[in-house]
This record gives sequence, structure tokens and C-alpha cells, in this order.
Amino acid sequence: MRLRRRSAGLDHTSRAGDVAASTAEAVAGIDSHPDSRVAAFFDLDNTVLRGASLFYLARGMYARGLLRTGDIARFGYRQLRFALGAEDHEHIDQARAAALSLIAGRSVAELFEVAEESFDEWMADKIWPGTQAIARMHVDQGHRVWLVTAAPVEVAGLIAQRLGLTGALGTVAEHVGGYYTGRLVGHLLHGEAKASAVASLAVREDLDLARCSAYSDSANDIPMLSLVGAPCAVNPDRKLRRHARQRGWRIRDYRGRRRNTTLGIAAGVGATAGGVVGVTAARRRR
Repeated sequence: MRLRRRSAGLDHTSRAGDVAASTAEAVAGIDSHPDSRVAAFFDLDNTVLRGASLFYLARGMYARGLLRTGDIARFGYRQLRFALGAEDHEHIDQARAAALSLIAGRSVAELFEVAEESFDEWMADKIWPGTQAIARMHVDQGHRVWLVTAAPVEVAGLIAQRLGLTGALGTVAEHVGGYYTGRLVGHLLHGEAKASAVASLAVREDLDLARCSAYSDSANDIPMLSLVGAPCAVNPDRKLRRHARQRGWRIRDYRGRRRNTTLGIAAGVGATAGGVVGVTAARRRR
């Protein structure tokens, strides 16, 4: 299946995908079947993880005194606007700026430490058991299993390692001398850029996309889902649910009666805000 390009040359979409695919080896976790031509690709936020990984990272940074209340409030607002209007280039640019503001000037080692603590404290018990079981099924069948996300590749790679997956493709932030510059290498891994990353990885690893699977909650990932032979909508938003039904794709929903992903996003914002309030109150008591 051919991936459609919006322009003839190396545009932002293909550049982001190529950069993400080129880092995949560096963040790989467990891959005991290197000759397999079959892989499964999982979106992260609201597909594998309940809520947004960047919110939990911001919460961890706040708890360590690396962010102020105003910083995390502005970050949360921009990320919410991105989630609700992700096809708007202005929202995408704002989300990118918000994410980069979290790590600009920080060391790579420091971010990894915060990500480890954030996973242990807030993310580990937010993994959807149903999605994790699907990922484990692929691993047991000898398939490579990759996270594909707009989150920083370091954070995504850590989560992949903790879950026993092959590795992760994520947004790549530039760092020089072990410190983040506040710029990206390529662009945000979002929408069609995810499909480009998967296509690039498939060429590099000689994967048979017709035998591969992909999982996501968002209509923004329809390009990635359309690349593989076995797409699946997990906790889908309304647009993706409608698209999946029209095309006969599998649908898995682990949210009980909650059918709108916006509720999950709002819950993530609320959890972050609650963490800010709780930490602030604790500091005042001390």
C-alpha cells in the first residue's frame, strides 16, 4: 500500500517519519525475533495509556520543582487545544512549543530520570489491561511491537521497555552535549507523519505491512491504520469509530460506557490539575 504525500519533495510529514524511524534502533527494548516480517504498531495516549503521557511527565517535573504552577497550566491548556483540534496547524504548532518548553535546557539524563519516576508513580497503573494483553499476544506470537507516538521518543522508549515491547517511534528533540536545545529534529510525529514513520521502518526492517497490525484511538491516525492489513480502533473517538465501521475494521473499547475520547482527555487535564493542587498544598503545609 502506497503512502500519499502532500508534496513532491521531502516535506514535513516525511521528514518527521524518517527521523522517527531512524531512531527506532536506539530505543529498542526487547526483540527476540529479529527475522520476523510481522509487526504491530500501537499509538500510546488513550490507546495503551489512559490519558496523555506528556501530562504525567509534566506532573513529575512539577513534583520535582522543575515547573511552576503557571507553566503546567499553560502546558495543559495548549495540549487540550491540540487534542480537540489536532488537524489545525496552529494547534499543532502550539502543542509542539508547549512540549519543547518542558525540556528546553534540561539534560537528557534528567528527563529520563523524571520519566522513570513518572511512569512508576502515575503511568504504570494507567495502562489499559485490554490493550496490554493484545500487545503481549503479539509478542508471544513472535511479532515486533512498536509504540508510535507524538510523545518524546525517550519517554516512549522507556514505556516500551517497561512493557516488554520492541521499541518506540516518537518525536525527536534535538540535544547537544547532553542538553536539549528546545528544537526538534524533523517535526512532531503526528497524523500522516506516523504513517510515514511506519512505512520507513517497514522498508528498513523488511516488514510485510499486509500482515502487520496497528492500533489507535484517534481519527488522526487513520493514515497509519490504513497502511496495515489488520487495523484496529481502540477506545475510538467518534470519527474513528464511524470510519472503522464503514470499513469493517476491528473495534475494541475498554472504557465501559465512556464513548468519547474527549472525556479521557479532560480526565487527564483534571488529573494534572489535581496533582498541581495537591503538591502545592503539601508544600504550603511544610
